[in-house]
Amino acid sequence: MVVCKMESESRSFSIDYKRNCFLKDGVPFQYISGSIHYSRVPRVYWKDRLLKMYMAGLNTIQIYVPWNYHEPVQGVYDFSGSRDLESFLDIANQTGLLVILRPGPYICAEWEMESESRSFSIDYKRNCFLKDGVPFQYISGSIHYSRVPRVYWKDRLLKMYMAGLNTIQIYVPWNYHEPVQGVYDFSGSRDLESFLDIANQTGLLVILRPGPYICAEWEMGGLPAWLLQKPNIVLRATDPDYLKAVDSWLAVLLPKMKPWLYNNGGNIISVQVENEYGSYFACDYNYLRHLSVMFQYFLGEDAVLFTTDGNTDWEMTCGTLQGLYATIDFGTEFYTGWLDHWGDNHASVETSRVSKMLGDMLALGASVNMYMFLGGTNFGYWNGADQDSRYLPVTTSYDYDAPLSEAGDPTDKLLAIRDVISKFRSLPEGPMPPPTPKYAYGFVSLKKVGSLSALLDTLSPQGPLQSQYPLTFEEVKQYYGYMLYRTKLPRTLVEPTPVISPLNGVHDRGYVMVNGVYQGLLERDTTLVLNVTGQAGDLLDILVENMGRVNFGSHINDFKGLVSNLFLGMDILSDWLMYPLDIDKVIASGWPQSKLKRSNPEASMTEESPGPSFYTGILHTPGVAWDSFLKLGGWTKGQVWINGVNLGRYWPRKGPQQTLYVPGPLLSASQPNNITVLELEQAPPGLWVLFMDRPQLNRTMLRR
Repeated sequence: MVVCKMESESRSFSIDYKRNCFLKDGVPFQYISGSIHYSRVPRVYWKDRLLKMYMAGLNTIQIYVPWNYHEPVQGVYDFSGSRDLESFLDIANQTGLLVILRPGPYICAEWEMESESRSFSIDYKRNCFLKDGVPFQYISGSIHYSRVPRVYWKDRLLKMYMAGLNTIQIYVPWNYHEPVQGVYDFSGSRDLESFLDIANQTGLLVILRPGPYICAEWEMGGLPAWLLQKPNIVLRATDPDYLKAVDSWLAVLLPKMKPWLYNNGGNIISVQVENEYGSYFACDYNYLRHLSVMFQYFLGEDAVLFTTDGNTDWEMTCGTLQGLYATIDFGTEFYTGWLDHWGDNHASVETSRVSKMLGDMLALGASVNMYMFLGGTNFGYWNGADQDSRYLPVTTSYDYDAPLSEAGDPTDKLLAIRDVISKFRSLPEGPMPPPTPKYAYGFVSLKKVGSLSALLDTLSPQGPLQSQYPLTFEEVKQYYGYMLYRTKLPRTLVEPTPVISPLNGVHDRGYVMVNGVYQGLLERDTTLVLNVTGQAGDLLDILVENMGRVNFGSHINDFKGLVSNLFLGMDILSDWLMYPLDIDKVIASGWPQSKLKRSNPEASMTEESPGPSFYTGILHTPGVAWDSFLKLGGWTKGQVWINGVNLGRYWPRKGPQQTLYVPGPLLSASQPNNITVLELEQAPPGLWVLFMDRPQLNRTMLRR
């Protein structure tokens, strides 16, 4: 070791060849370094690893820069997420570590020479998947980023990883990203690439299911409602109007996904074409061929493409093509629970049954995906529906009796599944992340803002559209939520006279008022006749609620609103005004709190008049903004917004769901939290709501 005289210079690093030492700021310097490859450490752990190196006594680190990690496709450079070299350098700098950079272009490092050698494929002879040429068994769980608040993505994915999963499976809902034709949204909670990046940082591979149809108990199976502006369109087939829209969407989505393919340095190992197509009446092979060509064109011929169907001969015959890997729901969707419809009991599957079947499959060497591993929430209007003998809308909660609860909390089912997985692969070191904190904020008193009919100027500022006969939601471009239909009684009705929907034309619920006085309900498949009285010229209002479009089967062309004429006795009702209601936009702008500041109505302790009305109140938290569950005991049916965010539908009279999940990040710990309720039928006398620290998902109050 050469010792040389200390000198003071400006900030610099150099070599003093005469004295055989390094000079740092002109002072002799000895580095004690360790190698770390940022490309081999999940980004979420960079700070942890670097701090441990610093605390071990190192003052320097040494890193390689793999060229093919940052340019997996010629001319396409990637320095985002786990490839964000500058962020890694910044963390090292903050930690107090100097860096020795080894940028190559050749680095050795036991790193693949080219990104093309990184591969995921199917070995049909040995009946297994190959990852980088080695047999691979994936143990996967489904999670829908569209049903989980973005701020919780990392928490949920880390819990899935710590449960022993090495893969996740996700759907991409087309209508979530293109709610208006030609307007694409990949921001905020729709930032699919950020979700993929977090999964990658966490160490999870991804099975991508981009549709274009996804089912998933999601509104219209993920297809955009604006497709129905073409009333005769044949969905999921070679209808020219449908294919034109599909091609435009895939030309936006799939190029975004290509860099995320495993072969290109990402974490997507396989991609599903369509979804359960064998269950659909069309059985259009040309449609599947068209999709297959599109997927290969945008993703490349080496992408692993597959289909998923039921296990009958018919479903397998119509659901796949030569060249596409055919799977069945049992493996691609091993059900850990089941969905809920309003009015049914909360579905559940015994933990012992799930864990035994999982163990049996893994023992056979099978790769498996558990649907769902975390269900989440149908916020807003995103729930789907089934249609068999009758229309069955899905609840707001998509808890699914999954291993992670709706709120992302580990359950006994998760612990049992983790124990099974531990017999087949090593579990990650460290504890399972704890549940997110919950808080019972207690009762909050609400005040009535006014009836919906009286608030039309606020809720429909653009005014009504006129038509001799009623127009559907799709014709008016009111795709979700609510629309008010208005006409006049053509004659005086002394005796109760039936308003009739002879062709089951109210989709889905119609709240009927005469001169603002609530008369009752018309409901799809259930209540097709309602008697009314009134004077000639009285206003007949029908507020129609879209309860969610059918997401499975042959009824997905599910038009909403008054989809056929209504009769008054033997006469067709005509001369309609249609008021599109943009309730979400109005509430997001600060209404109705601004109205209350001017009028300041008092809370009511008397019987509320029935019919659609708005109520509002303020939640003050005790300095915390934790998750909670909102219970509307005594309320009938409606919609809730907190701080402008649509939590979804409540329907305690129908059940089984009794509480709405309130993610803590929606709340403010220091500012008033605004609650807005649209009650559609009957509010309770006290106008109270209750914030609890646990959900109630299995209490059916009334069947009808």
